[in-house]
Amino acid sequence: MSEKRYNIIFYFTDQQRADTLGCYGQELDVSPVLDELAKDGVLFENAFTPQPVCGPARACLQTGRYPTETGCYVNGIGLDYDEVTIAKELRKAGYETAYVGKWHLASDFTKEIHYETSYIPLERMGGYRDYVVACDTNELCSHGYDGYLYDCVNNKKMEFIGYRVDCVTDFAVHYLQNKKSDKPFFLMLSHLEPHHQNDHDRFEGPDGSKERFKDYKVPEDLLHGKYEGDWKDNYPDYLGACRSLDDNLGKLIRTLKEKGLYEDTIIIFASDHGCHFRTQDGEYKRNFYDSCLRVPLVIHGGEFRGGIRCNKLVSLINLPTTILEIAGVKPPECMRYPSLQTIMKDDNLGHSVFYQISESFVGRGIRTQKWKYAVHAPHAQDLGEVSHEWSLEAYYKMVGKAKKDSDTYEELGLFDLENDPYEKHNLVADPAYRQVREELRKLLIRHMLEAGEKAPEIYPAGTVSG
Repeated sequence: MSEKRYNIIFYFTDQQRADTLGCYGQELDVSPVLDELAKDGVLFENAFTPQPVCGPARACLQTGRYPTETGCYVNGIGLDYDEVTIAKELRKAGYETAYVGKWHLASDFTKEIHYETSYIPLERMGGYRDYVVACDTNELCSHGYDGYLYDCVNNKKMEFIGYRVDCVTDFAVHYLQNKKSDKPFFLMLSHLEPHHQNDHDRFEGPDGSKERFKDYKVPEDLLHGKYEGDWKDNYPDYLGACRSLDDNLGKLIRTLKEKGLYEDTIIIFASDHGCHFRTQDGEYKRNFYDSCLRVPLVIHGGEFRGGIRCNKLVSLINLPTTILEIAGVKPPECMRYPSLQTIMKDDNLGHSVFYQISESFVGRGIRTQKWKYAVHAPHAQDLGEVSHEWSLEAYYKMVGKAKKDSDTYEELGLFDLENDPYEKHNLVADPAYRQVREELRKLLIRHMLEAGEKAPEIYPAGTVSG
């Protein structure tokens, strides 16, 4: 563990594909600031979300536990008051805790608790106490331009005018500029971008994005999806939002340097999940393809230096212990997944990741360097078609039907990622891969047991649902 009391900034984006960034292969000038951090820090080439949905992924990040353990397995289920979180552990160790932006873990439609567009009581902010300017569901409090957040410490509405990424970042800058104590700090800056704006049903980049990024190279997976999707209408704005995120990361770094804090601050950059632009189904995520599961992850500062590109498989579930170890805090027993520091040093770790899926269907899966294996329980859940006509009431009505888990699953997908990186050829019903599926089934069950689930029965494709 680190002996130095580093400040930590977690710069968190929403629904951002790794391939939007130059350090991950993007050819356009989208991420010059992050690219520089990656050159001197550590870039994780194979980072994945434990759940490709906003709220559940955030619960994993705050707790180091899977959605079936926290109970936050769909959007709109709040984090329990007594949940052990990174912010609570850091506060006990003498850190200031600050949070800016999208929270998504206060409202709970199962208990008729609604803070989607209102002030969030601090007791529902997971241990963030010293500076909290947030909204539970930013897409309901703002659009690409203009909106509001809440100063949750002083119960004050904070309206803003301008592009959302700029304005939300300014609140984080305000915290840094006005910080008076000499305590180390943990600041989580949680942006909504490049997530689509639900009520407008489109991605909203800054003005000029369509022209600025019109010459993009189409990601290969979008050309081979089940459906045409909507990337042709949206990708330039999507990249425009990503460029704005990078520009504002630069603004944050300039503030750190002006305040003399930069060398003592570790910066973590990640996103909650990816995006397939409706090329696999009627939604943007909530599926087992790498376009949904793979996320960018770059860390700069402290022992995360050297321009290293780590090829091991890691998950956002590893970040809570990583953050605590950076701060010199021993992770509690409930945060049992190894830190990234440990994974990088141990040859026995980093060979597979586990993910859960809900809302769209009840699913589980694993990914290794070579294989993607997914199972589902269609008999346990049928939500019908995902509507493009979005409203909070309709959404909660849909996810209210969602099931957390199942005792039985059937195989859904098997992909040879070495020979089929864009997951075009599903081998799940091919008898030639029976032994491969059997080995992956055993590995999946081991992961499920580690995550606190019961060992299910897993049947061949089509034998349960017909």
